[in-house]
Amino acid sequence: MTAPAPAAGSNLHSKTLLKSEQLYQYILESTVFPREPDCLRELRVATAAHPMARMAASPDQVQLFGLLIEMLGARNAVEVGLFTGYSLLATALALPDDGKVVAIDVTRESYDEIGAPVVEKAGMAHKIDFRVGLALPVLDQLVAEDGNLGKFDFAFVDADKANFHHYHERLLRLVRVGGLIAYDNTLWGGSVAAPDDEALSERDRELAGIARGFNAALTADRRVQVCQLAISDGIMLCRRVA
Repeated sequence: MTAPAPAAGSNLHSKTLLKSEQLYQYILESTVFPREPDCLRELRVATAAHPMARMAASPDQVQLFGLLIEMLGARNAVEVGLFTGYSLLATALALPDDGKVVAIDVTRESYDEIGAPVVEKAGMAHKIDFRVGLALPVLDQLVAEDGNLGKFDFAFVDADKANFHHYHERLLRLVRVGGLIAYDNTLWGGSVAAPDDEALSERDRELAGIARGFNAALTADRRVQVCQLAISDGIMLCRRVA
């Protein structure tokens, strides 16, 4: 086992809605880091050095996804929005050796620079089907391909928030009944609950409004069971039931 990784104070680990940094550090050091595979730790630390590290999923978040994927007995997954591939590697590790994850991003730059060497070393590259392009056309292509409707067990979306509702419609065709879709940033730093007179940047106010609208739409969508989790920056879990 390698030495303990940096604690919650780094820019990667501080992505949490918890008010207590000490409590978040306790969660990471007592539960997440002791069970973290060495390759995932290596990629997490490398990602933390990137100037846009806050784009990455949080360590407790990817631990949860790994658990859910294994509980589902998942063999096929989709990830929309990759950055360095930190959460992608966690998904690949949780899939069986013959499992596949379709990885969608508009660019491979950060993945090729930081993530790909770790993924290769971990022996996970054969599980990844990387598709470069805007997410909607790629998802439409997946929908059109033979055998993909209802094929996927798990999907994770961490891309442009304004298109979440469009992604949702495509993913409901791709993910099987009983499968899970997870959406990131659905609480947007807690700003979804901010009063109208709270001082927010124009961007935060806009994205908080988008998140509120999306959360309301999912809650009203009887094709899914929903659960809003207040970890990381908010995760909405949707289990397809129809």
